[in-house]
Amino acid sequence: MASGKINVSVENIFPLIKKFLYSDHEIFLRELVSNATDATLKLKHLTSIGEAKVEYGNPIIEVKIDKEGKKLHIIDQGLGMTAEEVEKYINQIAFSGAEEFLEKYKDSAKDSGVIGHFGLGFYSAFMVASKVEIITKSYKDEPAAHWTCDGSPEFTLVPHDKTERGTEIILHIAEDSLEFLEEFKIRELLTKYNKFMPIPIKFGTKKEALPKPENAPEDYKTEYVDVDNIINNPNPAWTKQPSDLSEEDYKNFYRELYPMQFDEPLFNIHLNVDYPFNLTGILYFPKLSSDLQIQKDKIQLYQNQVFVTDNVEGIVPEFLMMLKGVVDSPDIPLNVSRSYLQADGNVKKISNYITRKVADKLKSLFNENREDFQQKWNDIKVVLEYGMLSEPKFYEKAGDFVLYPTTNDKYYTLAELKEALKDNQTDKNGKLVVLYASNKDAQHSYIDIAKEKGYEVLLLDSPIVSHLIQKLEADNENVTFARVDADHIDKLIQKEEETISKLSDDEKEKLKSSIETVVPKENYTVQLENLDSNAAPFIITQPEFMRRMKEMSASGGGGMFGMGNFPDMYNLVVNTNSVLATTILNSPEDTQKDLVKQALDLAKLSQGLLKGEELTSFVKRSFETLK
Repeated sequence: MASGKINVSVENIFPLIKKFLYSDHEIFLRELVSNATDATLKLKHLTSIGEAKVEYGNPIIEVKIDKEGKKLHIIDQGLGMTAEEVEKYINQIAFSGAEEFLEKYKDSAKDSGVIGHFGLGFYSAFMVASKVEIITKSYKDEPAAHWTCDGSPEFTLVPHDKTERGTEIILHIAEDSLEFLEEFKIRELLTKYNKFMPIPIKFGTKKEALPKPENAPEDYKTEYVDVDNIINNPNPAWTKQPSDLSEEDYKNFYRELYPMQFDEPLFNIHLNVDYPFNLTGILYFPKLSSDLQIQKDKIQLYQNQVFVTDNVEGIVPEFLMMLKGVVDSPDIPLNVSRSYLQADGNVKKISNYITRKVADKLKSLFNENREDFQQKWNDIKVVLEYGMLSEPKFYEKAGDFVLYPTTNDKYYTLAELKEALKDNQTDKNGKLVVLYASNKDAQHSYIDIAKEKGYEVLLLDSPIVSHLIQKLEADNENVTFARVDADHIDKLIQKEEETISKLSDDEKEKLKSSIETVVPKENYTVQLENLDSNAAPFIITQPEFMRRMKEMSASGGGGMFGMGNFPDMYNLVVNTNSVLATTILNSPEDTQKDLVKQALDLAKLSQGLLKGEELTSFVKRSFETLK
C-alpha cells in the first residue's frame, strides 16, 4: 500500500478549490463526465492508430446514485490508468493528462475532441464530496489501482481486483451537498451540461415496449423490457454536414434545444469553419416582436459538445443575441472554471465571422426567394436594423437585403427606393424626401394626404428607427427622412409653386392673436400657412428634429442629453385659405373662442392627442350642436 502527500504548491489546495476555483458547485458533474468522455475518446484515437491493441467496442459512461450509501458513481469504459499514471496525473496536479496527451499525439489527435485545457477538472469533485475514490484499470496489461483521498493532501493508493477496463469515480457526498443524491437533480445537471456529449451517457433504466408478436392472441398484453436510459444525443445536428441535413432535421433539433418553445424558427444559419479557428453551430432566427425585448441567453456555447454557458457575449455579436441556437468551438479561451471568456483576439475574429456568415445567408435568402423573405421581414427586421447600427461590417453588406416597406405593402431596398422616388419626391433644393409613418392607424389622415399627392409613404415602426434614419441620412447625400405628420405635406416636400394667401398681412396677424388666446403656448406654436383651400383648416404637426431627438434619447444613446424629459412640442398649422379661417376672423370674440377650441380638439383627435377629460367635454359639446 502506498500513501503520501499530493504534490501541491499550496499546503492544502482543497479549501481553495472549494472556495475560489469554481463559483458554481454543480459543475463537478460536468467536469467528471467530461473527463470520462476524454478517457473514452483517447482510447478511440489510440485504437484507431493502432497504439492500443484492444477492442474499442461501444463504450458508454454510466452515472449511478447510491442514496443509502450517500455515494455517486461515474463509470467509464475508457483508457483507464495504471497506478503509476494515477500517481502522476492525479497526485501531481500540475500535469494535465489531456494537455500531455495532446502534446504527444498533436499531429494525429487534432480531431479526437479532447478537452485539453482542464487538468484541474477532477478536483472539482471535492466541492461536493468529503471523500473521493478512484478505481481504475488501464487498457495496458497492468493491475488495477484504487486511490482514496478525504480532501486533505494525504492519499492512499493500493492495488484493486477490478478486471474490466476503465475508471470508476466514487464520490462520498458531503452533508452540505446531499441534493446531489436526488435523481431529479442529477438528471437536470446531465441534461444541462451533457445533453450533446459525444459518448452515450446512461442514467438508470427505462421500460420499452416489445413489438407485438405476429400470432399474438386476442388478449395479448404488451410486454416491456428494461433498457439503458441514455440521456444524451451523441450526434447533434451541428456536428453533421449541412448537406446531410433536411429542413425537418433542423426543425427537430430546434425542438430538442428548446422543448418548451411552441414557435417554429423562421430559418437557420449553419456555421462551419475550420480556419483560422474551429467553429461549428446552428443559429436560428425566431419570430421577433417589434418591441425590442432582447431575450438574451438563448444561444448556448459548447466546447467539443460540452455545454459551457449561455452567456455568449463577445463571441456572438450583440445584435444577434436575439437569435437562438448553438455555437461550438474548441478555440474559445475560457478560464479554468469554463464560466468566463478571456479577452482574446480569437474571440473578436469569431464574432466577425458570425456577422459575415449571417449577412451572406440573408443575402442568399433574399436572392433565392424574395417573396418569402419579404413575408418574414417584420419578424426579423429588429435584429437587422440593430445590426446596421451596431456592426459596421454588417452595415456594409446590409444594402443587399435590408428592406423598406411602404404603407401599402411594397418592399424596396434602399437603392430601389431612391430610384422609385426620385422623380416625384425631390424637393426644389434637390433633396430626395423619404416620407414615413410609424403607425398606420394613428397617422392615417397624414398618410392619406401624402397619397393624394402621389407620394409613397414608408412604414417604419421599430423602436430604433430614429437612430437608423440618422445614420442613413449621414451616409446618403441629399436624402432626408420626414415623418408624415412632421409638417404639412407641401412643407415637407417643397416644390416651386407658392400658394397665395386670401388674407392680408393685417388679417393674418389678427387671426393669429385670436387663436393664440385659446391655444396653450407651452405645447403649441401657431404657424399660419397659405395652403390649398381644400386642405384641413387646423393641422397638428410634430417637428421632425425635436421628435427624433426625443425618441433617440428615450431608446438609449444618441439624441441630445436629457431630451427625453422635454415636454412634447407641436406646431398648430392654420390654413389661412380655409373657410374656417375666414369664419373665425369675422366672428364675435366668444364665437371665435368656441370655434378655435372645437377646431383644435378635432385636430388633436386626428393625431390621437385628445384624451381623458378633454375628450369627454369635446364629445358633450359635439352632441350639444346636434340638438
